[in-house]
Amino acid sequence: MANQVKPVPDGYATITSYVTVQDASAAIEFYTKAFGAEELFRMPGPDGKTVMHAEVQIGDSRMMLGSEYPGPGAKAPGTINGTTITVHLYVADVDRSFDRAIAAGATEMMKPMDMFWGDRMGKVADPFGHHWSIATHIQDLTPEEIGKGAAEFFAKGPC
Repeated sequence: MANQVKPVPDGYATITSYVTVQDASAAIEFYTKAFGAEELFRMPGPDGKTVMHAEVQIGDSRMMLGSEYPGPGAKAPGTINGTTITVHLYVADVDRSFDRAIAAGATEMMKPMDMFWGDRMGKVADPFGHHWSIATHIQDLTPEEIGKGAAEFFAKGPC
């Protein structure tokens, strides 16, 4: 009887982020310092210098990453002058984690603050152009409470 292969391998979630950066080795080093990432493995690119694919573990989640590669349209935020994603990271202490990311070289986008949906959240840009929202869930709210909080928040003007 053949081994049954799981459609989602152990250790992975159904959705796993994959980010492209200009220098994956430097990104792994930064993610380790800023977010406590643990490198699981890396595969060198065809040139033996770049990282074609790597995976890191942050808390109970994995993130895949690789160096920019011209073939399948894998371009880093610096190449396209922007990013279309934000990696959302839940942590036990958002203020401590935010400060750690800044000390490691992230750029502050939004200081941590209590948000209307029940999280305390801040936002940083990593040195590779990706945005990270860092949050600690601090309050369980009903949809009605979140709606009321949203109305009050947006009544103050644009974010």
